[in-house]
Amino acid sequence: MTKLLFLLTLFPVSAFATSDPVTQLDLTSHWVGYFALILFALAYILVMVEEFTHFRKSKPVILVAGVIWGLIGWVYASQGIDHSAEVALRHNLLEYAELFLFLLVAMTYIEAMRERQVFESLKAWLVSKGFTFKQLFWMTGFLAFFISPIADNLTTALITGAVVLSVGSSNPRFVSVAMVNIVVAANAGGAFSPFGDITTLMVWQKGLVEFSEFFVLFIPSLINFLIPAAIMHFAIPNEKATSTGKVVDIKIGGLTIVVLFILTIATAVSFHNFLHLPPVMGMMLGLSYLMVAAFFIRKIERRTQKDGFDVFRKVAGAEWDTLLFFFGVIVSVGGLGFMGYLALTSEMMYASLGATYANILVGLLSAVVDNIPVMFAVLTMNPEMSLNQWLLVTLTAGVGGSLLSVGSAAGVALMGQSKGLYTFGSHLKWMPVISLGYMASIAIHMWMSDIPFG
Repeated sequence: MTKLLFLLTLFPVSAFATSDPVTQLDLTSHWVGYFALILFALAYILVMVEEFTHFRKSKPVILVAGVIWGLIGWVYASQGIDHSAEVALRHNLLEYAELFLFLLVAMTYIEAMRERQVFESLKAWLVSKGFTFKQLFWMTGFLAFFISPIADNLTTALITGAVVLSVGSSNPRFVSVAMVNIVVAANAGGAFSPFGDITTLMVWQKGLVEFSEFFVLFIPSLINFLIPAAIMHFAIPNEKATSTGKVVDIKIGGLTIVVLFILTIATAVSFHNFLHLPPVMGMMLGLSYLMVAAFFIRKIERRTQKDGFDVFRKVAGAEWDTLLFFFGVIVSVGGLGFMGYLALTSEMMYASLGATYANILVGLLSAVVDNIPVMFAVLTMNPEMSLNQWLLVTLTAGVGGSLLSVGSAAGVALMGQSKGLYTFGSHLKWMPVISLGYMASIAIHMWMSDIPFG
């Protein structure tokens, strides 16, 4: 211990922070800038067609992120400018590290609950009750809306989508419409909670919106879900779904893990609100709750079986492709921002159009491009906006992805899960109806927040 303290004294405080001014070159009209834009566009095309190519989305964006920053480093080195690019990249890496650790804890809990059959038990209960298709349409929709604020919209969509497939595989029309409803509901539910979507999490961690302030978006989010659902309701056949009668029991410790996950969320919120520490520190403390509980669950299970519950297998089961995809996106967008493109975009959108129209446009862009790079770009631009405008862009980025099936992780996942019953085309048919919900949710938020129309 004495040796460790001695070694720490050898590192001055300046080794961990720099006060040197950062020199930033405008590369928006340089061939390096053009080349970086082309590379990022090509990488994102590969991300969008992942469903067909099976080329994992993390691979192209990580490759492009490395090339973009390599080009930036080369330009700055050739100009004799030291450390500026390094400081900027370290800032991006810190932003990613906080997001990575936060998501890793949340994903580990979700994996643990999945292994303990918490979600499978819920699915079996719903399937066994013999509800009508119309009842299941609304039940899966409301479940998606209220589960996604705690879990994420991707996990929520997969759980409720599995219920729809289990009971409605003989009725393709029901499956198709119900999955459109689930995508809309999961995205809407994720928009009013920091834990519901990556975009809301990024806004919260940035300190732009406090935890309790997100719930102002509850009514606009609910409207976004209810209007399309009320219209799609008439397309659902009024038949009784097939019941399997299957019962699935939750494994030992399953409900305990659910309680610990809720406690972990409360810890993260408390660290942020009361201790003024990064919420990720509260999440890491919450991971220790699971690790301690896993020790006792494992001891109990090993009395009756050879291998018990192993928390480190749950960490390994996290969505690593998704986590690495976020790395590539954040570092790539950060590089484009350092080149000057985000300042240029901010000037074009927020200065020319104004905050309201720019924020509505962000939602429309999220239907085509994943909302994560779009929101990260907005956060990096950091335009001068009121709290209500930050809530508006949080809402539009969250629910805008519902306009197209490829606009959100929930839609892409269900297209893969449904084996052709829910497709891009089947979702596109309902786009006018979903657009009504999108515009109504924006209008309700603007009315509630006294944001002027026009």
